[in-house]
Amino acid sequence: MLDQYPDLDPDEGEVLTEELHVSDDVLVKAFALGPGATVDPHDHPDATNVFHVLDGTVVVTRDDEEERVSAPGVVPNERGAVHGAHNETDERTVLTASLCPLPS
Repeated sequence: MLDQYPDLDPDEGEVLTEELHVSDDVLVKAFALGPGATVDPHDHPDATNVFHVLDGTVVVTRDDEEERVSAPGVVPNERGAVHGAHNETDERTVLTASLCPLPS
């Protein structure tokens, strides 16, 4: 099976995740955010993290910036950047995060 996209249906305030691909050098993870849900700000000191907004609209934070990003959208978060996401809508939002290289 080539398509590994999951059917994630989160409740209000809930974040559901699923690893889509893990190899020696990259992790791709899906995040489905229910209405009002948040991926708390965090960083990856030794890896770049790229958000791909696939469905809906999400408010993305990066360091001191905040921006509403709608699908299809791509947000690169360089190594060490503090980043997160919040769903301010009444609908589910889906994004993937690609992390490369994997921290050792």
